[in-house]
Amino acid sequence: MYLTGAEVVMESLVREGVEVIFGYPGGANMPIYDAMMNYPIKHVLTRHEQGAAFAADGYARASGKVGVAMATSGPGATNLVTGITTAMMDSSPVVYITGQVASSLIGGDAFQETDVTGITLPITKHNYLVTSAAQLAETIREAFYIARSGRPGPVLIDICKDTQFEKVWFEYSEEEVVLPGYKPPLHATKQSLDAAVKLIQNAKRPVILAGHGVLMSGAMGELAEFAEKTQTPVALTLLGLGAFPAGHPYHLGMMGMHGTAHANFAIQNADLILAFGMRFDDRVTGTLHTYAARARKIHVDIDSSEFNKNVKVDLTLLGDLQTVLADLNPIVPKLQHPEWLEQIQAWKQESAQRDILYWEQNGKLHAAHVIHDFWKQSLGEKIVTTGVGQHQMWTAQYYVQEKPYRLITSGGAGSMGFGTPSALGAWFANPDKEVWTIEGDGSFQMSLNELATLKQENANVKILLINNGFLGMVRQWQEFFFDKRYAATPITGPDFVKLAQAYDVPSIAVNQRDQINGALEMAQRTYGPVLIEFQVEPEDCVYPMVPSGAALDEMLLRPIKVNA
Repeated sequence: MYLTGAEVVMESLVREGVEVIFGYPGGANMPIYDAMMNYPIKHVLTRHEQGAAFAADGYARASGKVGVAMATSGPGATNLVTGITTAMMDSSPVVYITGQVASSLIGGDAFQETDVTGITLPITKHNYLVTSAAQLAETIREAFYIARSGRPGPVLIDICKDTQFEKVWFEYSEEEVVLPGYKPPLHATKQSLDAAVKLIQNAKRPVILAGHGVLMSGAMGELAEFAEKTQTPVALTLLGLGAFPAGHPYHLGMMGMHGTAHANFAIQNADLILAFGMRFDDRVTGTLHTYAARARKIHVDIDSSEFNKNVKVDLTLLGDLQTVLADLNPIVPKLQHPEWLEQIQAWKQESAQRDILYWEQNGKLHAAHVIHDFWKQSLGEKIVTTGVGQHQMWTAQYYVQEKPYRLITSGGAGSMGFGTPSALGAWFANPDKEVWTIEGDGSFQMSLNELATLKQENANVKILLINNGFLGMVRQWQEFFFDKRYAATPITGPDFVKLAQAYDVPSIAVNQRDQINGALEMAQRTYGPVLIEFQVEPEDCVYPMVPSGAALDEMLLRPIKVNA
């Protein structure tokens, strides 16, 4: 059948199973929006293109499908850039479709012309400029395959406006996509598996570092089997939280700059590090020359570019993590490490004595109290997204993850403003569930315009707003390292309750701990968006904290329990 290029786009998206698109129309993508009216795909009009990019990312992470965001040329396309970067850093499968000026105008500085493929080349897994309708169907098919396969990531398709009008015969192949030179690996070699078994057998103090790759490959069961068979404790990256149950006796919690003290001590004293689907990010390692210096290191990943990039390792296993562990588990022997587990338990007990939850309150409301009480009241069952800052780290610490795919946050890019729009996307992936976003007053003010989108869609998204009157994480660094010179970190905001009410979103403010459960219950009784503002202690800090340039075990720790 003959279709316009715009119709080819929509027909191809339907064939790829797309059910929802987040976007914003404009002159250069108007034909696609016109064609959209005739197709069974839900469009969500965000209030900013960055919101669309974050929402598509949240949808992808919560659904396991490829997210889709759409924008026009020029500023519409460039407004996607932070969201594309976020998806790239966190290996999130999203296809971004942008309009472009007519092919005859490219290079002439036409109105709203921007070289978006040039801009996004370093922050996409692949991108395309389409100048002929005959290229569209195959380009879209390839884009979705690239986004979801191997190590997932964002792909951008820039489509000229005249291409969208051009008529072409439409065919959509059902055959598997084959791209020359691109074949993501599945199985590690037998030689590398055998070498791994020898290192594992000889270890006395092993530690597993479980990253986002565990969740992306669906290797949670294989990870648990390996940990239990070899008696190996498991520390997790921020994006790996949920990959190993928090209640498991071998669970160490989050590692790194704001990880648990016992996880960091275990890593620094290990004699074998097993890195499963993680990339040795600087927030995980501390200073590199002191990182796990006494440990041999095994790195399992589907992306060979991560091997020896930051941390030099003794053995690499290239392949899909679930497949590699499925191959490794039958050949690794049962092992026991009682003395090592006993040492770790002692570190855990000391960590507990420093937890602010066990301090006297004296009427003060701390963010940790809020998030802990929310976790307890909700039984840890909610899908939770976050913005970026102190509230993000407190969420990682106190909203305990027993199950996978419940926490959605911006890790590698650390993009403020991610929380609310990503929650919108997560809700469209799970419309039968209640989704919460834990926001900070600084991060929320970067995307609070999406309150309008939440209301327009009647999305069952609840906003738990931690308001401490500061750009809290930057202020914390200023407190520790800049003599409390709070340069540009005190931040004012609107009356958040009145702001939400102006959007016709129910809201309430809380400043006492005994008010927390009542506010949470009100939100849960109300279908649709709700905002709860928690006015917390302004100068609280996230502990532990590994200072910049310090070794992983040189943490700043909250003092042992005192009566505050």
